[in-house]
Amino acid sequence: MRWLLPLVLAGCTSTAVLPRAPVPLRNPTAPVASQTDVSLSRLGGRWQVVESSRAEAGTEVLFGANAMRFGTDTRVLVPQGLGRFDWGEGTLWVHWLDADNRTLAMGDPGGGWFAILDRTGRPGERLRAAREILEWYGYDLSRLAVTERGA
Repeated sequence: MRWLLPLVLAGCTSTAVLPRAPVPLRNPTAPVASQTDVSLSRLGGRWQVVESSRAEAGTEVLFGANAMRFGTDTRVLVPQGLGRFDWGEGTLWVHWLDADNRTLAMGDPGGGWFAILDRTGRPGERLRAAREILEWYGYDLSRLAVTERGA
């Protein structure tokens, strides 16, 4: 019976709950690249969020000469070449921009966020292409800010 008491007491002790580390939105083992011919002049103007991990569909995004406004948050945008930008919050890579500059898939290659933008908010068949690119680069598209999709 003496052996039973230590077992009962051991079962009564509490174990520390460790905080969970944030899970990135992108699988770090997946390949990742940016579209090399993207420039601020191609991005310039108004866009609407279609799908994103950081903003609701319909949120306005504005690219200017040296800045980007994402909803109400405006940040300096510094070109790093090859479709890559620094924007104060980290790194923004343009993973895909269609030839007519209508639909764009972008994100943080470290897995902090992703977004699909469109000039009109209704990308049609280009939404599928943008989603396939992001999935290929390892983004978890099930983690959207909203589930509504533009068509």
